[in-house]
Amino acid sequence: MSVHRQSRGVLVLLCAALLVGSGCARFDDNQSQPFTTQPEMAPPPSEDPPPPPPLPGQPFPKVCDAKGVMQGCLDSTSGLIMGPDSKSALVAERTTGAVKEIATNAEPKVKLVIPVDASGDGGLMDIVLSPTYAQDKLMYAYVSTASDNRIVRIADGDVPKPILTGIPKGATNNMGALMFTSPTTLELLTGDAGDPAQATNPGSLAGKLIRIEQPTTVDQAPPTTALTGIGGAGGLCVDRADGSQYVTDRTPTGDRLQRITKDSVVSTVWTWPDKPGIAGCAVTDGSVLVNMVNTKQTVAVRMAPDTGAVTGDPEVVRQDTHGHAWALKLSPDGNVWGATINRTSGDADKVDDVVFPLFPQGGGFPRTNAENT
Repeated sequence: MSVHRQSRGVLVLLCAALLVGSGCARFDDNQSQPFTTQPEMAPPPSEDPPPPPPLPGQPFPKVCDAKGVMQGCLDSTSGLIMGPDSKSALVAERTTGAVKEIATNAEPKVKLVIPVDASGDGGLMDIVLSPTYAQDKLMYAYVSTASDNRIVRIADGDVPKPILTGIPKGATNNMGALMFTSPTTLELLTGDAGDPAQATNPGSLAGKLIRIEQPTTVDQAPPTTALTGIGGAGGLCVDRADGSQYVTDRTPTGDRLQRITKDSVVSTVWTWPDKPGIAGCAVTDGSVLVNMVNTKQTVAVRMAPDTGAVTGDPEVVRQDTHGHAWALKLSPDGNVWGATINRTSGDADKVDDVVFPLFPQGGGFPRTNAENT
């Protein structure tokens, strides 16, 4: 028994020595806690919590409310050129001279800025691409300078170069429109620059529909006059079905829509003695659509397919939506798009300037009044 007790004592001493030598921890059973399945509470937040994770990128548009339109937050517009995909466009800003590339799903991009004098109702008044733009990258613009109104041609990455100069400039009625009626024929609609007498003066380029063949910067052929007596120039549009073209303008006695057949026969289609502020136009499905700036409308003038005669009073297809609109253009998918001039028409603080579809549901024209009210 004594031997056994001695052995146990030796083992206890050896274990104690090993614990001390190895640095092993000693547990105090009096301080141990029974096992529990209750979770421990997290410590309270510090006085300076970490910042939250960054929010995901905001969808376009980031700054302006542009629901249902191609682009918002524009300055007062003028020319509009629809892209081949019907989801993009080039839009001109009259007062800034900027031409912007816009789309339904992208931020706007300034393509170029043309130096202009935007006093009165002048500035960058219209733009059009060359019919062979894919090859030559040429754009034409109708602009105001300090001394005159003129047509300039701009090659991508180059400075504007004059095509036709010396068009009278005035305090009012400087607006105009450009349109190619053939691969080589450029037409320009000019206002009377506030002087109705110039519209009938054969020696003046004011108040006319002017044709320019083979527009060039060197040895340009003299322009010819297709129509006289224009007051405040509105818009130009063409009926691709029969070759007729339409001209809108404002005279001292009222606004009017004129038609020029492919045989150069001129007739007045409709007049508005109440002067609603006729502007841009577009032809589709036997109707001429016309913007009315003052009344915030787009109307459809329906034509008989065989005679071209008007079949009834103009039908309102847009009222108030997006405000005052000037330009009106067809897109390849059959819809019609407008561009607004609210910032220069008294509603700068109420309605933004945008490029918008005339028929938001798509599918193009015609539409009934019930579908557009």
